[in-house]
Amino acid sequence: MTLTVAIIGRPNVGKSTLFNRLVGKRLALVDDTPGVTRDRREGTGRIGDLSFNVIDTAGLEEAFDDSLEARMRQQTELAIEDADVVLLLIDARAGVTPLDEHFANWVRREGTPVVLVANKCEGAAGEQGLYDAYALGLGEPLAVSAEHGEGMSELFAALEPHQQIAEENEEDDAERPLQLAIVGRPNVGKSTLINRLVGEERLLTGPEAGITRDSIALDWEYKGKPLKLVDTAGLRRRARVSEKVERLSSADTMRAIRFAQVVVLLLDASDMMEKQDLTIARQTIDEGRALVVAANKWDAVTDREGALQSLRDRLQTSLPQVRGVPVITLSALNGSNLDRMLDAAFSVFEVWNRRIETSKLNEWLRYMLEAHPPPLASGRRIRLRYMTQVKSRPPTFAIWTSRPDALPESYLRYLTNGLREDFDLDGIPLRFLLRKGRNPYAGRK
Repeated sequence: MTLTVAIIGRPNVGKSTLFNRLVGKRLALVDDTPGVTRDRREGTGRIGDLSFNVIDTAGLEEAFDDSLEARMRQQTELAIEDADVVLLLIDARAGVTPLDEHFANWVRREGTPVVLVANKCEGAAGEQGLYDAYALGLGEPLAVSAEHGEGMSELFAALEPHQQIAEENEEDDAERPLQLAIVGRPNVGKSTLINRLVGEERLLTGPEAGITRDSIALDWEYKGKPLKLVDTAGLRRRARVSEKVERLSSADTMRAIRFAQVVVLLLDASDMMEKQDLTIARQTIDEGRALVVAANKWDAVTDREGALQSLRDRLQTSLPQVRGVPVITLSALNGSNLDRMLDAAFSVFEVWNRRIETSKLNEWLRYMLEAHPPPLASGRRIRLRYMTQVKSRPPTFAIWTSRPDALPESYLRYLTNGLREDFDLDGIPLRFLLRKGRNPYAGRK
């Protein structure tokens, strides 16, 4: 299980600067003006060989009305709920403020583990603020400078135990509800499908496109297994989105995809796999989610065999990176084949969670190298020395090689296709991390 880290704090303490430092890119806007960040932003952070999801949040304001600041605070609360550990940032140069004290007391009550981080500690100007931070009662503060990259080794040491706990708790996820998001173009029947599943008119439906604007989550149970069904707004091509509300709805749908575990891409059987359908599928795969393709309104199709074959051919040619993605035909209005869709969702979720023993992976790698050695690069052979699975959800594999920059994409596709076939990993995204060096476990007892 990947560790999720949320960065919180009052405005202008350097949260977005630290976020950019951890993800290695300037993804978040940074300015001296307080309140530049308003929504949650997510990325993949890395310190050394520790990889984790990191969430940048808006500056915490003491607002509990219907104002923009209050809604920003609510987004931060959601980020804390999703996080395994929280980094509470203070500005060491400004010292501990009453607002810092207020939110330190608040985050302590939330129950999520907290690491206190004193930012802007470069030089001597932040020393007094660092010492004052002990009074917050959150343990020893870490002295860092997000802007200059100081203190990252201490932050690594503070986060590493939480990564180990997250991995140990991965087995417990089987008891948590499966996050299942229903996505697709407008008016393909997403709300009708969820109403049919839960057995009541829980969501507003109608012939007009775009009725659903917010992502709506419903708790449900299927064959004794807990589910959280998420209905989303229809996603149109970006060029056709002009209204502000629709832009916000589209962003909300993308957030639902990121936080889902399995995504059902619902198609209109009379008009399947348009360019926008493929765009949504690729976005889902890029986010690393498990995908199920469901063709709705199947009862209205006349040439069913030809339509199904055409759909599978389009998936094979346009989405080769998830070969074998489940395809289900159904009718949300009549309730046909809904069990097949849910069974496929749980099945692909199990594959998405799969872990493979390192010994089996390296036996397989030796076989693949013997069957088809890597090509030469500048007259020299590329050596693949060792392989291990570093995470699941989706399955991610690290390979130690002599020339990570020279290994061609075609050879990675060869390894990917071999993994799918030999370890039954069809229908989910697979990721590879190429690392330079020798086997990191060689010589260990």
